[in-house]
Amino acid sequence: MSAPPRVCVIGAGSSGIATAKVLLERGIPFDCFELSDRIGGNWVWGNRNGISAAYRSLHINTSRERMAFSDFPMPAHLPDFARHDQVAAYFDAYADHFGLREHITFRTGVQHVAPLPGGGFDVALSTGETRRYQAVCVANGHHWDPRWPEPAFPGADSTGIEQIHSHRYTDESQLVGKRVVVVGMGNSAVDIAVDASYHAAATYLSARRGAHIIPKYVFGRPYDQIAGSERIPGWIRWPLARLLLRSVTGRMTRYGLPAPDHKFAQAHPTMSSRVLDRLAHGAIHPKPNIARLDRSEVVFTDGSRAAADLVVYCTGYRISFPFFDAGFLDPGEDNEIRLYQRVFHPRVPGLYFIGLVQPLGAIMPIAERQSELVADHLQGGYALPDRLAMLAEIAKHRQAVAKRYVTSRRHTIQVDFDDYMRELSRERLRGAKRNAPGARAAVRAVSRTSA
Repeated sequence: MSAPPRVCVIGAGSSGIATAKVLLERGIPFDCFELSDRIGGNWVWGNRNGISAAYRSLHINTSRERMAFSDFPMPAHLPDFARHDQVAAYFDAYADHFGLREHITFRTGVQHVAPLPGGGFDVALSTGETRRYQAVCVANGHHWDPRWPEPAFPGADSTGIEQIHSHRYTDESQLVGKRVVVVGMGNSAVDIAVDASYHAAATYLSARRGAHIIPKYVFGRPYDQIAGSERIPGWIRWPLARLLLRSVTGRMTRYGLPAPDHKFAQAHPTMSSRVLDRLAHGAIHPKPNIARLDRSEVVFTDGSRAAADLVVYCTGYRISFPFFDAGFLDPGEDNEIRLYQRVFHPRVPGLYFIGLVQPLGAIMPIAERQSELVADHLQGGYALPDRLAMLAEIAKHRQAVAKRYVTSRRHTIQVDFDDYMRELSRERLRGAKRNAPGARAAVRAVSRTSA
């Protein structure tokens, strides 16, 4: 390529700034658009973009050493599990250190992205302007479109109990003096249940299925720093981790929680050093799934009842892209986007996705490595395989996910942090080899046949 293409980067959260930094240092021209007035996305409590979902007590679940960008460590004076404002300040420092801020257009949203027949994209902005780009990096995150229980619980439309999604939970004042039922067993659910246990009149944690809860510290060290390494494959790491977890926490049923119907690491982990303590002290009352909502009571599947003022649904998020035409990239009911190596659209050249994964670990180093792969491709140093090979890799990955993880909309974009980081490095090498003249000619020939 004689000149690098101009790139549109959507979003300036943790994934967007990682992309911007790599493009800038590679000399690839780009524009980054951010709906808010500052960077940081979900880590900005009270974000003015109106779609981010931080709450006052939010802390990272991955230790700072494992979530930091490769060339910009998090400050050593921060706690191992930093608070949301400390993480947001780290992102601000990252942007300033690498000179990213002047390349980000704030208070500007992307309203529509239209792929063009001959390649490239027309990008319509909230300002009314439309710009043309040769490539688009989608980095707007996937924790902003709340998924409510489907179908809704019987009585949900007639009860007098207030109902909110965890996306609208911001601080403890929403819980004070109320009888609160928290629905779910993920990280947001246990965080909110712990908050409620200190401020609400009564707290109930309703679980449809069991989960393995991991303490943030094991033997005095952050849990993810024990055997966390790209050099140790998952088939070795996770059996050892299961033995370790069992010795530290014991069975979940000891705390009144349902027994998990899966092995540890076969579902997205729930990290909390506090919820088991609050359960053990009776400050949180475990309950099974909701059967129905009466006027002022929640009825559970075991027949028990709880008077309630507030139900908080911690039921996850849809994957959605409002700036694409309906049907172009609709995940549908399976909540899945089919991408080569979780980055490349197999049929639309120049369309890349950064951070569209749910890792057993932190997203920031993954977004950085994905961005390096995209930059290699934009500069001509990395070649994709033919379309048939891309579709085969996507199918293989889907089969592996179905075999490894509990069937759930949450796990359609799940990856193991260390295994995926290693795979991205290997893919960069494979793509460089495919870039050899003879290999490129073979890929073009197969692609024409499969088109």
